[in-house]
Amino acid sequence: MANQGAVASIPAAAPPEQESPLRYVARQPILDLRGKVHGYELLFRAGPETVFRGDGDAATRTMLDNTVIFGFELLTGGLPAFVNCTYEALTKQLVDVLPAGMTVLEVLENLEPTPELVDACKKLKASGFRLALDDFTFRPEFVPLLELTDYVKIDYTLTNREERKVLLNQLKRYTVALVAEKIETQEEYQQACSEGFTLFQGYFFCRPVLLQNRKVPANRLFHLEIIHLLQSPTLNFRQLSNLVKRDAALTYRLLRLVNSPMCAMRQEVKSIEMALTVVGEDAFRRIATLAIASELNAGQPAEILRMAFVRARFCEMAASLCSLIATEQYLLGLFSLLPAMLRIRMEELAPMLPLREEISSALLGKDSPERSLLHWVESYERGEWAKCDEISAANKLNQGWVAECYIEAVAWAEEALKSAE
Repeated sequence: MANQGAVASIPAAAPPEQESPLRYVARQPILDLRGKVHGYELLFRAGPETVFRGDGDAATRTMLDNTVIFGFELLTGGLPAFVNCTYEALTKQLVDVLPAGMTVLEVLENLEPTPELVDACKKLKASGFRLALDDFTFRPEFVPLLELTDYVKIDYTLTNREERKVLLNQLKRYTVALVAEKIETQEEYQQACSEGFTLFQGYFFCRPVLLQNRKVPANRLFHLEIIHLLQSPTLNFRQLSNLVKRDAALTYRLLRLVNSPMCAMRQEVKSIEMALTVVGEDAFRRIATLAIASELNAGQPAEILRMAFVRARFCEMAASLCSLIATEQYLLGLFSLLPAMLRIRMEELAPMLPLREEISSALLGKDSPERSLLHWVESYERGEWAKCDEISAANKLNQGWVAECYIEAVAWAEEALKSAE
């Protein structure tokens, strides 16, 4: 039986290099006050900017390409997609290739609110698009756009507290959701909350306040022991089954994963022993690791787990492209966000993990071939295309193919997270 949880086969020879760098598209989450994802900003590669130009056939092909339109809803989990747009993309109806009901069009801060732009935004709004003003600073000429706008995004790094106070006071008369951009620390997040922002973009949620002198809780050490067993060349079914069954929550979560669409089982799996037998060793290793990761992330934003799954699957799939060990790369990607899950420094965690020294060093940030894929996906998450190019060139990676791996990893992670919830 084919197993959807298995590693996708990767051809020995990489496909031809892409015709245009526009195939790159990454996503950054926008979280609400409860720590849930409200939507994703999609970052398209269009030269040095992360913006949808829509200029000419190349961009249109990109938007209709499987890496984008095929996965547009997949990339956002059905949530709103925020897309930076140029003047021409808005006024020349080039954004019509995007699904209106799912898309928030961001009007860039350097665009002049001409009558042509305002008229175009009115038409786009009427056709179902939502609008956002990006990196906003108040100017009277922007009032016509403010009256159409659903979101106002304010860059936290470009404004101080007093400037934001004045700006937010000016926005009180408009019905807009306030988005604080580039929130990178918990302190900035708390400050933005106190100022009245309700949506937050940045990687603050991956940087919780780490607890001083905190030790790994006993139940988490128990989970790491199971992961250690999962890495053995040959699984000891009886020992592993007995360990898993000692944790009722883990047992329930694992069986739920096995019975989810992720594994496409034709019969209900009712026991750990049966799961081991039916899905096979490789799939069981992956599913059990997912179940444990879900437990490790308990009490933290689900987006941390989602990002960990994407990184793990991406590193696993792309491993063969640079002669790395897929199972090690999977764990490297997954464990890269362990400090955010447990609120413990990586320096404290790495010695406890069942990893080779080279992989442990990669987790600690040491530049090495083993860290190359994790470094690539971390850069990709932020839309740092030049860094992605540098890593790809150094490791002789086909850029189009690794970008495809990312899209497929997102699809897999979304399915895994739904099953793990």
